Amino acid sequence: MTDRYANFAELAAELERGTDYRIRSEDRGSPVVVIAPHGGTIEPVTAQIAEEIAGNDFSFYTFEALKAGAHGDFHITSHRFDEPVALDLVGRAEITVAIHGRKDDGTDTVWLGGRAALLRDRIGASLREAGFEAELNTILPGTHETNICNRTRSRTGAQLELPRSLRRRLAEDRSDLRNFCSAIQDGIRMTI
Repeated sequence: MTDRYANFAELAAELERGTDYRIRSEDRGSPVVVIAPHGGTIEPVTAQIAEEIAGNDFSFYTFEALKAGAHGDFHITSHRFDEPVALDLVGRAEITVAIHGRKDDGTDTVWLGGRAALLRDRIGASLREAGFEAELNTILPGTHETNICNRTRSRTGAQLELPRSLRRRLAEDRSDLRNFCSAIQDGIRMTI
C-alpha cells in the first residue's frame, strides 16, 4: 500500500496532533534509543514493545496514530520518516533499535535488519537463546542510509520487523513480553 504522506510536514499540515496522532518521547541521556515510528493503529503493539525494551535505561520515542485507517493513512516509510523530535533524539544517539510490525507469514520469526550488523546479530542471537525465532531480513532490510534507525551519530542502527501474530502474543502474555524485551536488552548491552 502506498503512503498517503511523503514526509512529516505533509502529515502535520493535514492532521492534528493530540487528535489524529501523538508523539511520545523520553530522553534519558542514553547512547541508546528505542523507537516505534509506526505505533498506535499503524502497526499495533510496536509502541508498547519499544517502551518495554527502553525501560528506565534507554531513551524512547514513538509516533502513534490515534484513529483507525488504512496502513498508509498515517505511515511514513522509514527512509523518509523525518519527524523532528525523532530526528533530534536519534541524531544524538549512538545506537537506535527500531521496532516495526509486518504481516503474518505463518511464523513468529523476527526479521532483523539495519546497518548495525554487530548489534543486529547480537540481538538475533539473544532472541534465539531466549526461545524466539529470528533471522536476517532480506525483504525489508532497513539498510537505506536515511532510514530513521540509521540516522544515529554512527550512521547505523537495527530494525526489527515483528509479525502481527507475535505482537498479539506479546500483548496478551506479560511474561512472554518481558522475556522478549529482556533478550533484546541483552543484545543491546552486549554491543555498547
